[in-house]
Amino acid sequence: MQRLLPLLGVLALACVCASATHAARGGVPQLLFPVVGTVNYEDDFGDPRGALRHEGNDLLGDKRAPVVAVEEGTVKYWTTSSSAGCMLYLYGVSGTMYEYIHLNNDLTAKNDNKGKCVKGVAYAVANGTHVEAGQQIAYLGDSGDANGIHPHLHFEVHPKGKAAVDPFPFLKKASHLLTIAPPAGSSFTLKLTGTLVSTDGATLTLTVQTIAAWPSHVKQTKVNRELELTLADATVVAAALPGAKLTVWTQPAPGTFDAITGAPGALTLDKLR
Repeated sequence: MQRLLPLLGVLALACVCASATHAARGGVPQLLFPVVGTVNYEDDFGDPRGALRHEGNDLLGDKRAPVVAVEEGTVKYWTTSSSAGCMLYLYGVSGTMYEYIHLNNDLTAKNDNKGKCVKGVAYAVANGTHVEAGQQIAYLGDSGDANGIHPHLHFEVHPKGKAAVDPFPFLKKASHLLTIAPPAGSSFTLKLTGTLVSTDGATLTLTVQTIAAWPSHVKQTKVNRELELTLADATVVAAALPGAKLTVWTQPAPGTFDAITGAPGALTLDKLR
C-alpha cells in the first residue's frame, strides 16, 4: 500500500487528560484503544500483502463503530488512495503519527459504497481539527481494497512520523473506552447491565456485559469487564447479593481520562434495577 507521509511539524508536548501521561518526548505514549466496541485482532504486522508487508494491525469490528483519537493531536484527511480508501492521519502531540485506514464509505448497513470520504460518513470531525484523546474522529468500515471484507480498522504507529512499528504491543497495553469522550465541558452517563461481584457499602463491583452511553448513544455488547463504581447511597444495593443480575445507571460524569476508561471509583452509581 502506498502512503503519503507528510512531515510532522514541531509540536509542544501536552497532557492528554489530567491523569494520562506521555512517554519521553518523541516516544509513543500510553494509548487509548482506537475502536470503541468489541474487536478481534492479532499481531499481523509484517505479514505478506502481495509484494508488500503489512505495516499495521487489522482490528475487526462492527461497521460504523466509533473510531477515536488514541492521543491528543490533529487530524488530516487522506481521500485519494484507491487501496486505503477513506483514511486519516492523526499527528499526536507526542510526535507520533498514526494512520487510520479503510474507514467507512457506506450509507446503509449494506456494502453499498455510496458514501464519500467526508465528515458524517467516514470522518466524525472536520479536516484539520485538533482533537482530544478519546474523541471520536471516524467510523470503522471497509473502504479501499478492503471492500467486501469484514469491516476493520487498519491501524499504524509511526514514532516521530517515521517508519511504521508494530502497533500490537501498544494496543495490548491501551486503555479501552466505555464510551467516546463527550464534548469539552459536558458530561455523560452510562447504563450498565451485568452481574454483581461484590459490594462493601462504599463501592460496588460489577462484571459488565452491555453498555449504553448518553448523549453519544454508543452501545457495546459482550464487554465482559469488571467495573468498580462508587456508592453515594449504600442502601441502594443493600439487598443485592453476589451473582445477582443488575442494570445500573451512573451519575453524570465529566469526560476525564479516568471516567471514560472506567478507572476504579471514577464513576458513581445513581440507581439500579
